Amino acid sequence: MKKLPESKYPQDIDCWLQEVEDVAAMPQPEERPSAPLIIGDIAMSPGLKGVYNANSVTPLAIGDTSNLDRRTAEKFVRGQFKIEARLDLHGLTEKEAFSAVTEFIPLCYARRHRCVLIITGKGIKKENDTWYEPKGIIKDALPGWLNNAEIRPFILSISPAVPADGGDGAMYVLLKRQRL
Repeated sequence: MKKLPESKYPQDIDCWLQEVEDVAAMPQPEERPSAPLIIGDIAMSPGLKGVYNANSVTPLAIGDTSNLDRRTAEKFVRGQFKIEARLDLHGLTEKEAFSAVTEFIPLCYARRHRCVLIITGKGIKKENDTWYEPKGIIKDALPGWLNNAEIRPFILSISPAVPADGGDGAMYVLLKRQRL
């Protein structure tokens, strides 16, 4: 039995311990369910069903905001949306980066994020180059990945980030809202 703390009135504690000395837990009746619990079909979320019609999706182009209203487009291009999630692809191979992007976009959509930032980096300069030519493999491939049939339905627009958020080495992605 657990030791009780010291008290000003030890006779009260002794009296209480004598009273509860023969107390035992009451047996609990075992309740069995009358019928098994049946759960209906579970809808996958975020699913492509209801997000788009495959024939109505147009390819995304960097900086194209034609499917946005003017005010939203200006706010998006200027980097004035709150960035709710970031994905940094530095140090990843092309295959790892593609997998990361295809997992990241649906996850952000499921979490109801609106604007996310994908950081690709600006690319590297080879030692032999006399003229700076960025060799950003992931940077160049990202727009194509965002047009992938698996994740394109979640995206409204893409735009290069402002210098404060990474400039040419990062991309804003504006996700569709979930309408309930």
